[in-house]
Amino acid sequence: MGFKRIYTHLMTAERHVRRIFKREQLDHLAHAIKTSEMLHSGEIRVAVESSLELQPLLRQQTPRERAIEVFSELHVWDTELNNGVLIYFLLADHAIEIVADRGIHAKVGNAYWEELCKEVGRAFREGQFEAGVMDCIEAVSKQLIVHFPHKGGGKNELPDTPVVIG
Repeated sequence: MGFKRIYTHLMTAERHVRRIFKREQLDHLAHAIKTSEMLHSGEIRVAVESSLELQPLLRQQTPRERAIEVFSELHVWDTELNNGVLIYFLLADHAIEIVADRGIHAKVGNAYWEELCKEVGRAFREGQFEAGVMDCIEAVSKQLIVHFPHKGGGKNELPDTPVVIG
């Protein structure tokens, strides 16, 4: 167990997320998701978490494991066509994870999602947080448009607003 990681998580609070993603930026991301979802039948969720609580840290939970939990908690797995995608950020670990439901994941594969996470990471390191997420939403959308084009009459199954987890 890394003391440095525990300390970093204990010192990283929701206010750190709010400093990076202000209300206006979250609104821009929600609008981008809503606009995107008019072009395909997939669902995109964005979640930003400041830090893990002590118990998961003591269990050495990885950002990927936490992203999968959030994927479940936000019901991203519960879309009719199994084409939900979660874009997850764990601020304390500087971690970016994309969790895709089996319908879209089977068509796109790990390599694409991993490369996309690296691209977002580069943007984040340059301080381009909103732009990095917007580019990620666009890249996810392109895959959903190819594999799950909108055929009209579809409903919005999940909220478009990004989730900030304290």
